[in-house]
Amino acid sequence: MLVLTRKKGETVMIGDDIEIVVLGGEGDTVKIGIRAPKHVNIFRKEVYLSIQESNREASKLPTVAPGQLSALFQKQRPKT
Repeated sequence: MLVLTRKKGETVMIGDDIEIVVLGGEGDTVKIGIRAPKHVNIFRKEVYLSIQESNREASKLPTVAPGQLSALFQKQRPKT
C-alpha cells in the first residue's frame, strides 16, 4: 500500500487519467473528489463488495439451454 500525505486542494494521479483530489477534512473524515473517464466504474468499497456478492449469487441461478428457451415460450402462449 502506498501511503501519502496531501493537503486540501492537492491531488494524486493514478495512471494518466484518474485524479484524486483532497477537498477537505474534518476530524476522522476526509472528503475527496475523483476525476476519471466515464467508462471507469467508481464505487465505495462496501457497495463494490455487495455488487460482487450479488453477481456470485446470480451466477448460481440455473441456466436455460437455447433449445429449452423456445419450449418455455410455447408454454407461456395462451391457447386459441
